[in-house]
Amino acid sequence: MDTAVFFDFIKEIAYLLIVYGVFLVLAMAKGKQSLINIIMGLYLGLLLSLQFPYYDSISGGAGTESITKLVIFGVFVLISTWLFNRLMPREFDEKAFEGFGMKFLFAGAATVLVMAFSYNVLPVTEFITPGSPIHSLFAPSEYFFWWLILPLVVLFTL
Repeated sequence: MDTAVFFDFIKEIAYLLIVYGVFLVLAMAKGKQSLINIIMGLYLGLLLSLQFPYYDSISGGAGTESITKLVIFGVFVLISTWLFNRLMPREFDEKAFEGFGMKFLFAGAATVLVMAFSYNVLPVTEFITPGSPIHSLFAPSEYFFWWLILPLVVLFTL
């Protein structure tokens, strides 16, 4: 195995583990309701960012277009998550390690959404070199629908 391929794989694994770790720590600190709100916010943020018509007028040039798309997506996700946080009842008040299995699954569902968005919709592949096994798992467009459905199945079953 070439060292460049190895480091690209490590970089993508680190991206996946960091995203998962952030969601798991958030679930431990805030509870599983916060992850449910984030998952719903990710879906609404995706919809809004896909239909946002002003990317060209906001981005300064060709080099900043991907950063602009990521920032606008992030803003839509933050606003959507805040909205769901206000609308959804806070019925799940639990301690940090209470219901750890469910928090583990919710963090996985949120990670799946972020990874599917990263490889299919958002321009994250400009910052992460494609070609690793993670890329081949999340990047094919024929899998994108199924990666979008999986977190919904987790929400319905838990």
